[in-house]
Amino acid sequence: MAIFTLRKLLISLHLVSAVAASAISLTPRSVADDLNRLIKHPGAQITVRTRWSEFEPPAPAVVVSPKCESDIKAVVKYCAANKIPLLPQNGGNGWAAFSFNTTGVILNMAGLNQVTISQDKKTAVIGGGAIISEVIAAADKAGVLIQTGNCNCVGALGAGLGGGYGNLIGEFGMAVDNILSLRVITPEGKAINVSPSSNPDLFWAMRGAGPNFGIVTYATVNAFPTADRNAWLTSLTFDHSKIAQVAQAIQDLPLLPQQVVFLILANSGDGKNTPTVLVTGYLRGGDETSGRKAFASLYDLGPQTNSSSITPYTGWNVANDFFCGRGGRKPAFTTALKDMGASSWPAVWDLFADFQKQPGAENTAIVIERYNLAKARSVGRGATAVHDELRFDSFAQGIVIPWYKDAALDTQALDFASKVRDIWSFSPNAKANPAYINFAHGDEELVAIYGSSLPRLKELKSKYDPGNVFGQWFSLA
Repeated sequence: MAIFTLRKLLISLHLVSAVAASAISLTPRSVADDLNRLIKHPGAQITVRTRWSEFEPPAPAVVVSPKCESDIKAVVKYCAANKIPLLPQNGGNGWAAFSFNTTGVILNMAGLNQVTISQDKKTAVIGGGAIISEVIAAADKAGVLIQTGNCNCVGALGAGLGGGYGNLIGEFGMAVDNILSLRVITPEGKAINVSPSSNPDLFWAMRGAGPNFGIVTYATVNAFPTADRNAWLTSLTFDHSKIAQVAQAIQDLPLLPQQVVFLILANSGDGKNTPTVLVTGYLRGGDETSGRKAFASLYDLGPQTNSSSITPYTGWNVANDFFCGRGGRKPAFTTALKDMGASSWPAVWDLFADFQKQPGAENTAIVIERYNLAKARSVGRGATAVHDELRFDSFAQGIVIPWYKDAALDTQALDFASKVRDIWSFSPNAKANPAYINFAHGDEELVAIYGSSLPRLKELKSKYDPGNVFGQWFSLA
C-alpha cells in the first residue's frame, strides 16, 4: 500500500468534476495526488491503524487520516465523483470479511477523537474517531457514565451505531437508544444535523445502519452523572466436563439490570495452551457478598478457580484487552441464541478444542454475552433500525473467533466456526438467523442483519444514497 505525505495546498472543487471524466485511468498514485491537493488541514496524513483481523481485510490503495470536517467532505465528494470505493474506519475492528479492492480509499477517522462532557454532565459529544477507552477516560474524569461497548480498542461510534451492547445496557439501554443527535457527512459531501427533529428518517436509519448513509463526525449522547463508578468483577474457571451444567446455570441466572455474564471458551494461559471454560461476571455497585449472591448458581457448581475484585470504571474492560490484539487471521461468526441449549455444549466444546489445538490457533475463542435487556426493550419495537429480534427475541449473543496465523487453516477455521453457528441457530438456515451487525461474518442474508427494518431501510437508501457511495458494510443497495 502506497504511503504519501499530504501537502497543505487546497484547490477549488472543480478538480473533482474534471478528474471524473478520466476516472477509468485513475491509479493509486493519481488518487493520492488528487487527495493531497484537496486536503487542507496541515495535520492530516495518509496512515492507518493496523487492522484487528488479517482475514480478507479491506485492501485500499490510499488511506486518508483527516483532522477536520471539511477534509472529510472533500474526500467524500472526490470519491463519489470518481466512483472510488470509500470505507470510513473508526477503530479498525470490523469483523466481517470485506470485498474492497485496491482502488479504494479508507477514511481513517482516528484524528477526530475528541470527547467533551457538558457542564451539567447530562450529555457528551463524541468524535467520530474516538475509541471506547478514550470515551471511558473522559467520562470517568467528569464523573459520569456513558454506555459503550466492552472492548477498549473498538471505535465508540462505529460500535454504537450498530446497536451498542455493553456493561451498562441493563440500566441505560443500547448505545443507539442514548444517541441524541448526529453530525453526518452525506453522499454529496454535505454536513447536516440529524436528530428526531432534523432529518428524522435519517436519524432512525443511522441508528442501526449508519455506515450505509453517511459518515458521523460527532454524536451527542446521554451521560449519567454518578459517584458510584465501581463494579464487582468475577472470573471463574471450570473443567470442561461441567460445560453443560455451566451453560444451564447461565440460563437460570435472573440477571439484575446492573449484571452481565459471559461464557468464554479460551486458552487457559497455563503456558501449555490448555483450553478452559471461563465465566466472567459484572455487577455494578456490587461487593463480594452481593456478587456471590447474584452469581450463586455458578459458584454452586464448584469452580476450579475463582477471583474477584471491586474495579473502577476505567478498569472494567481491561480483562478484554487481550482480544484487542492486532493482526492474525480471525474470521469471526456470530448469531443470536434463543436459549443456552445446555445439552449442545459438549459438542461445541469438542469443535472448539479440536481447532484450538491446531498450530498457531491457541488463541481461538468462543464467547457468549448475556445481558439484562428489559431497558433496551422499553423503547418499543421499531424505535431504531437495529434488528428488533436482538432486543425482544434473543437470550444471548454467541461469537466464534477462530484466531490463527497460517492461511492454510482458513478452510478448517470456516468449517469449525460455521458448525458452531449451526448448532446455536434457531432458524433452519443459520445465515438467516438474527445476527448482530458488529459481530457478523459477512455471509449472512440481509434479513439476518436488519430484520423487519430492511424494507424501510432499502427505501431510505434509495432516497439518501442512490449512488451507493456508502456501500461497504452490509450494503442496502
